[in-house]
Amino acid sequence: MENIYSYSLEEIQDIAKKIVGFCQEEKIWVFKGDLGAGKTTLIKSIAKEVGIEDRVSSPTFSLVNEYWNDNEEVFYHFDFYRVEDPSEVLEIGVEEYFYSSNYCWIEWAEKIPGFLPLDFILIEIEILENGNRKITLKQILNGKSNG
Repeated sequence: MENIYSYSLEEIQDIAKKIVGFCQEEKIWVFKGDLGAGKTTLIKSIAKEVGIEDRVSSPTFSLVNEYWNDNEEVFYHFDFYRVEDPSEVLEIGVEEYFYSSNYCWIEWAEKIPGFLPLDFILIEIEILENGNRKITLKQILNGKSNG
């Protein structure tokens, strides 16, 4: 299953709604894109869409931020950009987070490939020449693209 969209910053909330609908019950969402592609900006819009009222920011230094929505659902936001050795994430208990049955939004997952669950939604963001973004949503099952 794969969906592709193009959007401008003004349309980001509409895209967030489509992403939430696409992801449905999958709890692990991997955001992939170059530095400056808009991963954190997109996550902020998704957070708003799912009812998170807290200030959402990139957990670049803490590695993980925790948010709650009005339905008492827990969302963990990870940023592994600064990870140099994948085993560093064991210190924060990354596996407990990933298998907690709570939502996990992950930036820079490519830094910790051996620790990712086999099932997740891949959200790839690409900057287009006109400054808009192209987003590709893919369901990954057993480590392979389902589509």
